[in-house]
Amino acid sequence: IARPGAGLRLRGDAYLQQMLSPAQLDQYRRDGYLALPGFKTAAEVDAACRRAHELVAAFEPDARTSRFSTRDRSRLADAALLASAEAVQCFLEEEALDDAGRLCVPKAESVNKIGHALHELDPVFRAFSRGPALAALARELGLVQPQVWQSQLIFKQPRIGGEVGWHQDASFFVTTPHTVTTFWFALEDATLNNGCLWVKPGAQHDALREQYVCDHARGKLTMKPLDRTPWPERADSVPLPVVAGTLVVFGGLLPHCSEANRSGRSRLAYTL
Repeated sequence: IARPGAGLRLRGDAYLQQMLSPAQLDQYRRDGYLALPGFKTAAEVDAACRRAHELVAAFEPDARTSRFSTRDRSRLADAALLASAEAVQCFLEEEALDDAGRLCVPKAESVNKIGHALHELDPVFRAFSRGPALAALARELGLVQPQVWQSQLIFKQPRIGGEVGWHQDASFFVTTPHTVTTFWFALEDATLNNGCLWVKPGAQHDALREQYVCDHARGKLTMKPLDRTPWPERADSVPLPVVAGTLVVFGGLLPHCSEANRSGRSRLAYTL
């Protein structure tokens, strides 16, 4: 885990002065990712967690509620994913429903994620997603005109939190050149037991393997293969266990994944 550099100091709600040290910038360029502990204060994290659980409490699942799975994309509800651009939408864990489509876990432990425009539609996450510290970090990472295109809460529920297979975020936000950058905030501790991120250091220069394509006429979403480069082996990858309040930032071509959560603790995160 990268540590704050000599050129910055912490004061409650933000990194001030120089955001990143030369060593941190070198690590980001070399490895394709950087972890910044304490980027969000305990108060900011608590407010985000409270709001996340309020959204779940207000959610009423029904037969139209979609499960979310990255292993079996045919189970994705395309209409629900498309609708989540305009309204806050909850998606259930794959194992939250029984064969009859009924919840088999408490509702509070059923939601896989909430997306995908919280940064625009929810006042708490609108504030969480902006601010001088994030603007300064984006600038130091070389983002000339930062734009937020997607946000989501990822719950990774205890015992049934789904695996997220290897992927690149640039598959979902294709630009020329590739500039998509992910800000991943730990709202709870992410550990080896509850499904922390795994990455392959240095693989941010890999080719884009897949592209998510929307057929607007049919309302259909598909993943189009682009490159046959194999996904990383576990021996070539490293885990990123981090404490709540940490920001993990990585480039859109960096392959990453997370394992299923079979522990008794959730792993709540928020991503931009």
